Amino acid sequence: MVLVGKTGTGKSSSGNTILGRKAFKAATSSASVTQVCRKETGEVAGRETLLVDTPGLFDTDLSEEELKGELIKCISMTAPGPHAIILVIQLGPFTREEHRSVEKIRAVFGEEYVTHAHRDLRQVIQQCGGRYHVFDNTRINDRSQVLESRQSGGDEKLEGQKGKLESKFSEEKRKLEETIKTLKQSGEEKERKIEELQVLDERKNRAMIEYKRYYDEKLTKIRQEAEQTQFPEILLMEMLKRLNSLSI
Repeated sequence: MVLVGKTGTGKSSSGNTILGRKAFKAATSSASVTQVCRKETGEVAGRETLLVDTPGLFDTDLSEEELKGELIKCISMTAPGPHAIILVIQLGPFTREEHRSVEKIRAVFGEEYVTHAHRDLRQVIQQCGGRYHVFDNTRINDRSQVLESRQSGGDEKLEGQKGKLESKFSEEKRKLEETIKTLKQSGEEKERKIEELQVLDERKNRAMIEYKRYYDEKLTKIRQEAEQTQFPEILLMEMLKRLNSLSI
């Protein structure tokens, strides 16, 4: 199950009530504590249950894209997809932000979860098939309210929706995998080009070293030939000097 809702509605506290322990860190004010998706497991009404707590839908510390990315993370956390998405709201007037929360859930999770946007809470409950439950988060050890939530939630109805949920999340997962694959291929292509440049650079360095060695050898040979050519001329000049001195 995935807990969603605006900041400060008590998602983390509701998660703790469902699990019967303080699994999630809950805020004492309206400030958001949950910045990334977190999952916890526990036995609820005799069943092993995985619960995911999500950031507030209007958390000012997260951008729209960061928030959407965090919400979509629950796809992999609850693979192949959650059996239920729980919209957590506080008792009281159905506010504009809560109305927008429903819109955000529809945008992220698809039309299968919320088919239309409505102005009041009664219509939202109707969209959820009349399934709702009230938690008293101050009575975390009262397991009866959790048992009642399983009954009001309708396990058989959840099972009936399982195929639709899995289909939606499988599609989202496939898109994420394609994106990851594309990014990975792009990264591999960049690495390949870098390796090619490194090979070319190494070849260039080896060629420069070879050219330098070749020209050094050439210069040495030319100098040696020049020295060998100049030596007989010097010797001939010396002999001529001696001959001239004898003739005098």
